[in-house]
Amino acid sequence: MNDDKLIVGMPAGSLADASRGGNLVALLKHAGFQTQGYDKGGPTTFPITTFLVGWDGRPQEFGAQLALGEIDLAIGGDDWIRERALEFKYEYGRAIELKKVLSLGRGHVRIVVIRKADVSGLKCDDWFKKLLAERQLVTVVSEMPYITLDWFRTKAEALGYGDSHNAFSVQKFKTPPRIDSGVVIYETWGKTEAKVVNASVDFGVEITQTGSAIANYGLTVVDELMTSETGVWVNPTVKENPTKYDMARMLLLNLYGSVFAEDKVLLLFNAKKETAPRIIEYLEANRLFADEPTMNEGINFTEFSVQMDVGNPGLPLAKVRYELAKLGATHIETVPLESSIPGLDVIDL
Repeated sequence: MNDDKLIVGMPAGSLADASRGGNLVALLKHAGFQTQGYDKGGPTTFPITTFLVGWDGRPQEFGAQLALGEIDLAIGGDDWIRERALEFKYEYGRAIELKKVLSLGRGHVRIVVIRKADVSGLKCDDWFKKLLAERQLVTVVSEMPYITLDWFRTKAEALGYGDSHNAFSVQKFKTPPRIDSGVVIYETWGKTEAKVVNASVDFGVEITQTGSAIANYGLTVVDELMTSETGVWVNPTVKENPTKYDMARMLLLNLYGSVFAEDKVLLLFNAKKETAPRIIEYLEANRLFADEPTMNEGINFTEFSVQMDVGNPGLPLAKVRYELAKLGATHIETVPLESSIPGLDVIDL
């Protein structure tokens, strides 16, 4: 089905909103894959690169869709991909192999264990061991129940409670427990902090960026389960279809170029022939070129082009422009980059 098309999972939510930080619309446009409809809630189409098919959905679902072959690639967080893989493992006894092939450098979050603050000052292992000793049935709230379960089982086994607390049940929030011992994980859709504060649960697992809401609720972070960011994920079986494989590599290479170009500019300037040697010496001393500087030789002037990272505090753009001018550079122009592709070897698919 659709052997001549590449089906891409397009995440609904903040990444689709051009006014918010992720701004996937602009990233795709800079990569050469202009979207239509994505920023308006779908359906997403690619009017110029029609070999791409957008599948609009929640990133929470993409892991399962990749595993089942409904989509070829998906843009989503590491956390939700892992959540679905662990659900397949624990609920269906099935291992799924998905591969992250590109980081998009946005959507950074932490998955943490939170509980009510107390004066005991117990570290994570001491607190958790005490909890397991006192509670035959532990209750948790989490947006990511299977990541929570994986952490719970690993930690309980390490502390000697693997057998006594092996049973688990993932349920809707505050439905009656289906088991008498082990862990009941209440699946929730946000405001985990409020449920830990107000509900009779032992702890929660929360998705956080700054941790400010956790602190505002008077809670404390006990442990960190993982960090997550937005990336491109693929089912490795896409390599078995040469057409899809080639399209996937094209998409990834251009997306890489768009991400790599962020916070980079191109400096263009002229220099008289007699000043060129000292400018080359300056560029070399500050590692502003790789093998050799890019130069266009004229009769009396040489034109230089230099790529710079504007976020490098050790070599500020303003300082470089000033020092180049002192060395004799003229007509210094700064051009923002939308894409910069080092070469095909940056792609690992």
